Amino acid sequence: MNRIVIENCAVATVDADDTEYASGHLVIAGNRVESVGAGPAPGELEGVVRRIDGTGHLATPGLVNTHHHFYQWLTRGLAQDCNLFDWLVALYPTWARIDEDMVHAAARGSLAMMARGGVTTAMDHHYVFPRGTGDLLGAEIRAARELGVRFTAARGSMDRGVSDGGLPPDFAVETTEGALTATEEAIDTHHDGSFDSMLQIAVAPCSPFSVSTDLLREGAVLARRKGVRLHTHGSETVEEEKFCHELFGMGPTDYFESTGWLGEDVWMAHCVHMNDADIAAFARTGTGVAHCPSSNARLAAGIARVPDLLAARVPVGLGVDGTASNESGELHTELRNALLVNRLGSHREKALTVRQALRLGTYGGAQVLGRQDQIGSLEPGKLADLVLWKLDGIGHSTIADPVAALVLGAAAPVTLSLVNGEPVVENGRLLTADEDTIARTARDEAHRLARIAADG
Repeated sequence: MNRIVIENCAVATVDADDTEYASGHLVIAGNRVESVGAGPAPGELEGVVRRIDGTGHLATPGLVNTHHHFYQWLTRGLAQDCNLFDWLVALYPTWARIDEDMVHAAARGSLAMMARGGVTTAMDHHYVFPRGTGDLLGAEIRAARELGVRFTAARGSMDRGVSDGGLPPDFAVETTEGALTATEEAIDTHHDGSFDSMLQIAVAPCSPFSVSTDLLREGAVLARRKGVRLHTHGSETVEEEKFCHELFGMGPTDYFESTGWLGEDVWMAHCVHMNDADIAAFARTGTGVAHCPSSNARLAAGIARVPDLLAARVPVGLGVDGTASNESGELHTELRNALLVNRLGSHREKALTVRQALRLGTYGGAQVLGRQDQIGSLEPGKLADLVLWKLDGIGHSTIADPVAALVLGAAAPVTLSLVNGEPVVENGRLLTADEDTIARTARDEAHRLARIAADG
């Protein structure tokens, strides 16, 4: 078996004990972590095809993104001063014009940006399926395969258009039956539930204000019949809470529970406006949260109660969210933003630590995707998804604690990123695709989308 040996680097394993080594090693055998520990690697290893001197670096598990909308790569920088509902109203007429080529270009751009910044497992929640525009989910799956990134594709859906009191144009939503049928077909065609799976499918109706109760309820039944996970947006804004009370006579969390949408197989994006009872319900049921600090700030949604969620043992990961509300498109900057946002306010200096922030972006993300036994920490037997961060440059040279350097310092360059034991990024550049081509194609598709939208 071919082996890769990394030595002389600091190692943050993010295991259950937060084990760290000031100078340690990793041995990768095939697509698994074979050993991790202090000092140099064991001697006389067979089949070593590469030996890396990690001096000046920190090795961590690969970052795990738990919420995104790839297609939004084509509409960055628009509706700059809007709250969520106004932002959606402004952008839905454009999003409703996307097609397969656009989604493929946008997915490649989104994935490339994340991979360059240490993401080894990506997730996308695609829920806009205009009629007659090709295989949009397949375009994303193809892009993830091309770039070599582990991928959870959440097959989203909307069946509540403008004529039914929703926000999206009617021609951009599906029928309830059509959405369920297409979602089941996506599972049957693409989902791989194996230990080292590179592709999994989740059932993901968009949000309470864009889908019917029937779609939510039947979506949950479908997911559990097929043995896949469930994902949606939840408790993102005060407007959503008001909407749920007016339409359903209860808050979002109670509404989700009434439709079967709380459980260990469920995770929700944002969860900003949650009271103590909501947090207790998530803790009781094991429901997970994708925390998206930059997007929440960009849209003035509020600050999620992440320290309280963690104290209640709710699984929490990090999400980039769509790049029309987080234009950087990067997850490693969310480590810092999560820590800083959750410390806002008096006497909150210990609300979140640097090691908790790193855990959110690695093991926490693996938990909410249901893959904590396979990824999210550096332990023997786990999949070889890892990142080697360069911390000996000017941006980090005077920060003695490597984890603090990664989380609090400037965005650290990625010297090496392995996915399933295969190099995807080296010295800050993608190995699996040409970045200039990705940028040019995405720019062309963004211009084409803008022209089509302008023409109506």
